[in-house]
Amino acid sequence: MQPLRYSINVTLDGCCDHRGITPDLELHRRAAEMLARSDSLLFGRVTYEMMEAAFRGPQDEPDPFAAVIDPAKKYVVSSTLSSVDWNAELIRGDLAEAVTALKAAPGQGIHVGGVMLPMALAELGLIDEYEFVVHPRVAGHGPRLFDGLRTPLDLEQVGRQEYASGAVAMRYIPRQATASQDRS
Repeated sequence: MQPLRYSINVTLDGCCDHRGITPDLELHRRAAEMLARSDSLLFGRVTYEMMEAAFRGPQDEPDPFAAVIDPAKKYVVSSTLSSVDWNAELIRGDLAEAVTALKAAPGQGIHVGGVMLPMALAELGLIDEYEFVVHPRVAGHGPRLFDGLRTPLDLEQVGRQEYASGAVAMRYIPRQATASQDRS
């Protein structure tokens, strides 16, 4: 089964608005390496449209993140879009069923991006790894990461990396996964 990995940039006060954070080239390289570990990307409509506008096609300046995301296979969860392109396939219907089927296919992993879709997937217990890239900034506005989550997530830290910008990437897995691995 492929792991479903989630990574997001966030400020110290939990803001995950892409306009509130400006990743540098070092962080774009790290994000590109992370995406390269996945066979496909999973987005909701808002994130898909934002990523497509920013990274589709040739870039004015070479960007390692754009070089990885542009050709990647993408799945878009949306009930409002009638079609997608940019090497993407539309997903409709039962979210848990669709994502479980994607995870069951052979491969290295799936990367999910965005805010609302990952929260729904977290509540369904479908995310296998979380990465929060915490930036040394207080935005003072939202949206806030996992705002409205109905059930707390208990996570265990499995990795940490600091960057020259002062950002810190922290990787976690759900605690329940650790308990079931200990029994195997």
